[in-house]
Amino acid sequence: MKTTLDEEQRKKLVEWMVDRSVDTNIDSQERTHRKQLLDGLGIAHVRKMADEEGIDLTDEHIGVIECLRDYYLEIGEAENGRDLEEMLDEIFDGHGGRKYLWRLFPGGPVTQGLRLAGLPIPPHTGDKGFGTVR
Repeated sequence: MKTTLDEEQRKKLVEWMVDRSVDTNIDSQERTHRKQLLDGLGIAHVRKMADEEGIDLTDEHIGVIECLRDYYLEIGEAENGRDLEEMLDEIFDGHGGRKYLWRLFPGGPVTQGLRLAGLPIPPHTGDKGFGTVR
């Protein structure tokens, strides 16, 4: 069957249908929501937060923050900080792992990294007594 629509008309039709389509996949909707949140938190936000925390932002910091943002985009909020720390340690093992990450983020690679990234911090992650003996 031959169509009577030219290329421009087909493009407009597709745009019209996409604008009116309803996404019923909950995972897809949540990912879209997370993507919109991240789109609103650009590098200017990260720089502002780093300045407020006294961190001279480098490409190394940005790499960790992008990793945390990618995790958030694909998985969502982390259930706990330990899983995120283990993930970061494994990914940045070639740079020195935890020692490297703590040098970059003295307030904690997970807690401070997520704060700079503008992302939610998992419960009990910032608890100074977590995992220590008093």
